[in-house]
Amino acid sequence: MRKILLGILITLAALFVFKYCADQKKDEAVLLESSALIQEQIRKVGKLVVIEGHFSEVFNYKNSKELFGSYFTSDKKALVVVNAEVTISYDLSKIEYEVDETNKILRIKSIPKEEIKISPDLEYYDVQSDFFNPFEAKDYNIINQKVKASLAKKLEASQMKANAKDRLISELSKFYILTNSLGWTLEYNETPIYVLDELQQINLQN
Repeated sequence: MRKILLGILITLAALFVFKYCADQKKDEAVLLESSALIQEQIRKVGKLVVIEGHFSEVFNYKNSKELFGSYFTSDKKALVVVNAEVTISYDLSKIEYEVDETNKILRIKSIPKEEIKISPDLEYYDVQSDFFNPFEAKDYNIINQKVKASLAKKLEASQMKANAKDRLISELSKFYILTNSLGWTLEYNETPIYVLDELQQINLQN
């Protein structure tokens, strides 16, 4: 009888060990599968997010050159019509991240800084100059610099940057939805993201 009981106990112990090992392998398989899904999602999101805008402006350019002291001035001027295409983009293929399988955490370490491109198309009208103060290459360079500076101020005053961030957050939210559904935690700049609204508060300059 004792031998029978001992045999039953050994059999139960063996079954328990087998089940434990099988469960461990199952958990490991699920963990690896989750990790693969997360990395695949990062690859899918790793694209260029672009916001485009258009600005128009009219500039009056004038330059005066004194001759013979202040007795005589020579003026040159031009009317410049500007149509500019502006883009704000995030290259999400440059996101730096870490997949912590042990603690089930997706850590986003850094997000690439926005890239701003201003492409002005300048048309010149009513260009006036004379022999003593002709239009030169440096005048066109000065105008181009002033135009870009003015457009940059317009961009800051517009909603384009806010719209670009909204698009970026929309892409990052896919990370949160996936990690949350798998029982993982999304972390940015060492701060866990527990609710989707917290993504709106992240500091993209870090």
